[in-house]
Amino acid sequence: MDSEKRRVRSLGLCSGGLDSMLAGLVLRAQGIEVEWIAFETPFFSSAKARKASRLTGIPLTVRPIFDEYMTMLHNPPAGYGRQMNPCMDCHTLMFRLAGDLMRAKGFDFLFSGEVLGQRPMSQTKPSLRYVEKHSGLGGYIVRPLSARLLPETIPEQQGLVDRERLLDIHGRGRKDQIALAQKFGISDYPAPAGGCLLTDKGFSARLKDLFDHRPATTENEIHLLKFGRHFRLNPQAKLIVGRTEADNESILRHHDPARDVVIDVRNYPSPIGILPGGADERTVFLAASICVGYSKAPKLAPVDVVVKRPEGEQVIQAIGLLPDDVRRLMI
Repeated sequence: MDSEKRRVRSLGLCSGGLDSMLAGLVLRAQGIEVEWIAFETPFFSSAKARKASRLTGIPLTVRPIFDEYMTMLHNPPAGYGRQMNPCMDCHTLMFRLAGDLMRAKGFDFLFSGEVLGQRPMSQTKPSLRYVEKHSGLGGYIVRPLSARLLPETIPEQQGLVDRERLLDIHGRGRKDQIALAQKFGISDYPAPAGGCLLTDKGFSARLKDLFDHRPATTENEIHLLKFGRHFRLNPQAKLIVGRTEADNESILRHHDPARDVVIDVRNYPSPIGILPGGADERTVFLAASICVGYSKAPKLAPVDVVVKRPEGEQVIQAIGLLPDDVRRLMI
C-alpha cells in the first residue's frame, strides 16, 4: 500500500473466539488498522474478547447494551431459534450499533469472523443478507474468512481491501482455521462454543416464564435466572432457592432489598430463598416451607425461619416440604 495514502481503518465485532481473532489478523496482515468492539449483556460477556485483545494486541472497546437488547429480545422480527435465541436480530442489532461507532469514529468498514455455513441459522447467505439489510450496512460488512464466497463489498470495490488476500472458508470444520492460527502463531484460543445463555434450554425456560409474568424486567432479575432453583408459586410470585453457598452469595448480590423478600432458615445449614417483588403471607409461608425442605433441618418438625422484608424482619415457623412434593412447581 502506498505509504502516502491514508491508513485504512476497520472496526470488527469480536466474540473472542478463534474466528474473530483470525478475521482481525487477516486484515491487519494487509496493513489495515484493526480495532474491535464487543457488546455485553447478562446473556453473554466480553471476557473472551478481552483476552483476545490481550493476545493479539488489537484494541478493544466494550459496550453494555442491556436496554437496547431487551427491546429487541421481547419481539425479534426474525423470531427465536430453538430456544430464546434471536440470533439474526441479535447480530443485526450489534452491527447497527457498531455501524454508529464506525461512522462516529471514522472507520472505513466493519468486519466479523463469521464463516459461511458454520451455524445453520445465523451464518447462511440469506441470514447474512438479512443482517446487512436490516442493520443499514449493506456492502460495508467484510467477512474476511469467507469473503471470496460472498458478494464483493464496497471496501473491496474501492481497493481498501485486497479481495485476493481474503479467504474462502466454509462449513463447520475447523481444519482451515487451525492451520491459519498456526501461521499467525496463535495457540491459546477457546474451543468453539456459543457462549450465549439464550441457547440454553433451562435458562430459556426461566426467561420465558419471567417474560410471561413480568414483561418489564431489570438487569438484576435477568442475572438471577442464572442461579439456584426457580419455582413458580402463583402468577404473582416466584421463589429462587440457592443450590450452593456460591449460589446463595450470587442471589443476595443481585436481589433488590427495596422490594424482595429474603428467606433464611435459622440454626441449620440451608439455602437462601428470594421472592422477587415480594408476596402475600400465604405465599411467604409456602416459600419458607420449601426452603426448609432443602435445608438440613429435621423432617416434620417446626423450624424457625427468618423472613426479611424491605420494611423489617420477622421470625416464623415452618415445616419442610420434601423436594419431590414441590418439583411440579419448578421452572
